[in-house]
Amino acid sequence: MPKQIDFTRSILLGFLGLALFIGFWQGLSAGGLVSSLFLPGPLEVLDRFTDLLTRRFAGATLPAHLAASFERFAYGFVLAAVIGVPLGLLMGWFRILDEVVSPIFDGLRFIAPIAWVPFAALWFGTGIGGPILIIFAGAFPPCVINAYRGAKFVDPWLIEAARMLGTPNRRVITEILLPASVPSIISGLRVSAGLGWQSLVGAELIVASTGVGYLMVQGQANVSTTTVMSGMIAIGLVGLALDTALRLAERIILRRRGLET
Repeated sequence: MPKQIDFTRSILLGFLGLALFIGFWQGLSAGGLVSSLFLPGPLEVLDRFTDLLTRRFAGATLPAHLAASFERFAYGFVLAAVIGVPLGLLMGWFRILDEVVSPIFDGLRFIAPIAWVPFAALWFGTGIGGPILIIFAGAFPPCVINAYRGAKFVDPWLIEAARMLGTPNRRVITEILLPASVPSIISGLRVSAGLGWQSLVGAELIVASTGVGYLMVQGQANVSTTTVMSGMIAIGLVGLALDTALRLAERIILRRRGLET
């Protein structure tokens, strides 16, 4: 019962915060403190948002632009996870690999994903490869870092027991290291998904001819603030949905492992 009360309280406080934000926004717009050309009211933006769901703008409807964006994101995110998670686990297990890879990785991970935009534009133009490269650059480091940390914090007694029984490295990694690192890996995927989604939008502002970022650029070119803000809302909603799905997966995994009641 206390958990249900806490959950209800969180929902109510969340709606209260949202209502205060919308009220403040409406006050700024209606009060004339900011021109409606640059800050339209919530109802104007909502009207434009619903209009974009069925009416084409910049070559497609908002759902079609979102689908194009999500396709790029999925490719980049999955590629980052497929390469980053195993690499992090192996770096945590094999010291020599850690020593070889860490200097290169530590240097590259501090380069902002947006800094890869010039290379993406030169190498791939406006094709799908450019945004995928930028998403990968944003999503890859958290996958590696969290998998590495997960491997490092595995109970050493489990490793020692497996070695005493003559268990080969391959089985230790797949049957001990990987399962024990799952909570850390899932946490890394949450961070990775957020950074990848943000990186995608930055890429689409420059090197794409479809997608939500492209829709926002065209909205800005047409001095349509409502279109730009509609794109921002769509980005936020999709990002929230991604994080919620990964958070749910994290809770389920932790509960099954007895780490969350």
